[in-house]
This record gives sequence, structure tokens and C-alpha cells, in this order.
Amino acid sequence: MEQVQWADRGQLLQLETPEGAVQGGCIGVSRLGSVQSSGGFSFWLQLHGSSWVEAKEGKFRLRSGDWIAFEKDSKPTVQADRFGVCVGLTLTSEALREMTRFADRGLYAGRGQMSRHDARIGLRLWREAAARLAENPGAGFDASLLRPILLHLAGVQRDLAARIPRCPGRSRSRKRQVFGRLQRARLYLEGNCDRVVRISELAELTSFSSWYFSKTFHSLYEESPQAASARMRLEHAADLLTSTSMMIGEVAAASGFDNCCSFARAFRARFGVSATRYRAAAAARGEPGKAQAAARKSLERKSLATNG
Repeated sequence: MEQVQWADRGQLLQLETPEGAVQGGCIGVSRLGSVQSSGGFSFWLQLHGSSWVEAKEGKFRLRSGDWIAFEKDSKPTVQADRFGVCVGLTLTSEALREMTRFADRGLYAGRGQMSRHDARIGLRLWREAAARLAENPGAGFDASLLRPILLHLAGVQRDLAARIPRCPGRSRSRKRQVFGRLQRARLYLEGNCDRVVRISELAELTSFSSWYFSKTFHSLYEESPQAASARMRLEHAADLLTSTSMMIGEVAAASGFDNCCSFARAFRARFGVSATRYRAAAAARGEPGKAQAAARKSLERKSLATNG
């Protein structure tokens, strides 16, 4: 794999990252471009617009400032929307091991949001890393080429890493291993907010027993996997209410609820208001998605008028 690549204007890139081949690569995706990665730990930062990501852990939407990280066998596909710009970094296992040696830190699967300041720094360091990699094509692993951006990304994940001491294990290495597996399971829950996820799925993903997984997950995140799944599905529903013009029943179905009644009860218990009032209040506040929903409704009305 080339160490610096960019997919733009509908271009599709298929990346191969054989273990031990290079220290990693810098990837950019923009304006309907898409990238399919077949290996390597990857970290993605959305700079403008939106991108859709599909991986072994599920489906995700990235908006400006969002970041997401995947394990080496996740094989994510990232596609930018019409105005989207997303930059990524792929790393081999060797690069991650070297990082723990020189910084005593690691990178983990997960999802979050960077402040505008951190995103600007991240972009600058990504550009510098891309320039270094371009100047050293085919070089063996050299930690100095990626050290600045790796340290920055580790700093972005510092709140996640603060949970590591709470994981079971006699050594720090074992605690990191357990934490990495649980983070992946949590990301899997986020990526499958359109359905109810079984504990057995999460246990299989982490190679833990269902009992051990549930106990460790609750200890680490202070909520059960079932409670986390329900919360994420309702948060997903709230996002759909404010960013789309889907009907309430459609939102319920897209959030994994069998019927509108169970969805209505769960939504009111979570947010204190009905889904209809939640959408109206968000529109009144002018939250992101209001203009998009209004535009879609306008197009629908014009289409009906034309066809009628």
C-alpha cells in the first residue's frame, strides 16, 4: 500500500495493509470519494460535511469534528458525502506496539468528538505525517515519522484510557487488552442502533463468556450492555428526529422498536417529552438538521404537486 493516498470526486480506493509491510498510511476521502480498507488499525477524523462508515462493528455517520477508530480486522469502508472531507491514518500492529514502548500509551477502538482546536492540530499533524511518509516511501518502521500525530490521538483518547485501571487483570498489558475488547463491543452497540443486540453477539466479538462480558462491561461503563444498547438506540432516534423528516413510526422501526407504543414509552422515559414535542422543540431551537428536514419536505411537496 502507498503511504499517502486520497479518494476524491467519486473515486474508489481499495487499500491493502499487509502486516509488517509499512508503518502505516495517510488517507484522505472527499466529495463522494470512498475508501475500502482491508487491514490495519485505523483512525478517522471528519473535517467538513459528513461521511458514512460501514465496518464489522456496524454502520456509522460522521459529522464535522467526529472521530472514529477501528481494530485491524474491522475493514471499514468510508464514503464522504457531496461536501465531506475526512482524513484517516492506518497503522500496523508493529506501529501500535512501538507506540506503547515510546509513549506507554495505546490507541483503542471507539468514537468521539474533537474540539475545533484539537481538530485543527490533528489536521496539521496529519499533513506533516503525510509529507514525511511521502519523503520516505517503502521505508521500514520509523516511529519518528508518526510520533507527533500518534501522541495527539492518544491525548484525544485520554478520557477513554482513564478507564483502563478499572479493567480486570494483573498486568497493565492485560488490562489494556481487556479494555480494547470492551471498547470494540461498545462501538458495536453504537454501530447497531437499528436493532436489539444480543449479549451472545458481544461475548463472541470479545472472546469472553456472556457472564464475564456482562460483569466486566457493567464494572467499566457503570451500565449494563442492555441499558447501554437501549440508551444508544434512543439517542439514535433523537438524532433521526432532528436530522431527517422521517415519520415517528419510521424512526421507531429504524431504532429497533417493534411498535410505536413501546417506542413512545421508552422515548418519554428517556427524554421527558414525546417524540413529536422533542422534534418541535429542536426545530424551534434551530438545531442542526432543521434546514435539511425542511428542504426535504419542500422537495416532497413540489414532487407531489408536479405528479398531482
